[in-house]
Amino acid sequence: MADEKATMSHLEGITSTDDYHKEKDHTNLSRVDSEVAKYASGARVTITPEENKRLKRLVDKRVLSIMIFTYFLQALDKGTLSFASIMGIREDTNLVAQQYSWLTTCIYIAVLTVEYPTNWIIQRVPIAKYLAINIICWGTILALHAACKNFAGLVTVRTLLGIFEACCQPIFIVLSSMWYKRDEQAQTVAYWYMMNGGQQIVGGLLAYAFTNIPDSAKIHSWQALFIAYGTGSVLWGVFVLFYMPDSPMRAKCFSEEDKKLMVERVRDNQTGIQNKTFRKEQVIEALKDPQTWCFSLIQILTTLPTSGLGAFANIIIKSFDFTVLQTQLLAMVLGAYIILVLMGSAWLVKKYNQNLIIMFCSVLPSVVGTIVLMTVKNTSKGTSIGLLISYYICLSFWACATIGLALVSRNVAGQTKKTCVVAINFISWAVGNAIGPQVFLAWDAPRYLIAFATHMGCYALLLLTLVFMRYWYKRENARKDALIAQGDAKKDDELTHSFEDLTDRENVNFRYVF
Repeated sequence: MADEKATMSHLEGITSTDDYHKEKDHTNLSRVDSEVAKYASGARVTITPEENKRLKRLVDKRVLSIMIFTYFLQALDKGTLSFASIMGIREDTNLVAQQYSWLTTCIYIAVLTVEYPTNWIIQRVPIAKYLAINIICWGTILALHAACKNFAGLVTVRTLLGIFEACCQPIFIVLSSMWYKRDEQAQTVAYWYMMNGGQQIVGGLLAYAFTNIPDSAKIHSWQALFIAYGTGSVLWGVFVLFYMPDSPMRAKCFSEEDKKLMVERVRDNQTGIQNKTFRKEQVIEALKDPQTWCFSLIQILTTLPTSGLGAFANIIIKSFDFTVLQTQLLAMVLGAYIILVLMGSAWLVKKYNQNLIIMFCSVLPSVVGTIVLMTVKNTSKGTSIGLLISYYICLSFWACATIGLALVSRNVAGQTKKTCVVAINFISWAVGNAIGPQVFLAWDAPRYLIAFATHMGCYALLLLTLVFMRYWYKRENARKDALIAQGDAKKDDELTHSFEDLTDRENVNFRYVF
């Protein structure tokens, strides 16, 4: 009852941990997940730097490697349509007007529909097994793209693809907070998110190879592309099913002692590992928390430009007077630039411990690149190259999207609250991705001025959102410091309550990173 009273008092504007820390001097096992309780000690266990590095290597091998390659496959699968767009799919399936745009939009409408049920399932089932089953399903659906003869068939398989791919990013956010320390999560997210660039490089090479299939072949080049990627994804899904552990507690590949240390390693996060108890008060807090809606805005304002620029990448590059084969290869350079941006931003976050400032700075090159694309006409080889470079730097804002995802796992505590925030986050992600291709209007080609003007509006609102978030986090951290200084709350130096499913606002010892 004390916990419920504490939570409700917080929702009415009083810090819940005031009562909580005055009344509790030991771990409240009733709030700790039963699986976690078997491996978590009552107070902090010191882990040496050498032991920490050893444990992290084990986790990287079993978890991060799976996340990286899975996200690479998902990005490659999503990007296949962009490469196929100049390989004859539009002509062979008689796509007209905005039908090509709808083939991307329908994916995210499907994601929008299933996102909350997916997040609800993720909290309650073996997470790695659920991921593997979805990989197998989306690989099968991707291969079936090759059998489509018209828009109706394509929109059906694209919608199913969105349903099965919807689990991927939410699962990775949960895994990042479950297995990694807070100061490791920005790089962890960057490693798998940069596969958006990796797929551009590998996808460009493979598309270049498949483009050389002669038109007289029984299977067209774009059909071969879908079959190859789909079957590869199915095989990978089977591997994930047997190789990836569901949690530190269920990891049969690790010793019992290592499991305990892996749980202790993330105690400092104060965001918990897992908890299957639904807490209605945490849902209410999530809906009232300004950071929830800031994360939502970040997703909409970054994915709206991303999805359009991604779906129309090869069409835009080809419009700068490059050949089909040149376009496929130039897409590889775009991928390399994306990887450079994401890895560079992750390095800067780790070195300077500044998240929102680096996010803010990453948006500025995108503004410059978009202005160039809107104002400069293509009149010579020199302007073609200049426009190509400007298009590349438009993707700089992806660093903002990556760091924003890392902040969700680092700054949201309480399993039900996190489930709610992640669901809202990826519903917004789906909304932005669904709208993005639609602002590229067929009659506005090849310069797409309406689309780029819309992107400029997104960047402006994104910068304002980042400024507000910095203000909010500084204010919240100062408020908690004042409560402890005044004696209204007790500091928990031993982090005794880290696994008790407290939210970030309930826990007076939790500090936001920004």
